[in-house]
Amino acid sequence: MIINRKHLAKAKLEKIKKGYSAYAETEEVAQWIEKELANMDIPVHIDRTPHGYWFIPEKQEG
Repeated sequence: MIINRKHLAKAKLEKIKKGYSAYAETEEVAQWIEKELANMDIPVHIDRTPHGYWFIPEKQEG
């Protein structure tokens, strides 16, 4: 089975936009998510580990 990395990244990005954390196993997917988040100005904490990347939405006051 072939997994489209961009499709996978888009699904994770949708989770983040809804306020949920997302995990990316590869640097390629993580970079795409980071780029899209920067364009959307969505604040997240990124926990980079040797095994992958956690994207944790930051709570916005207001």
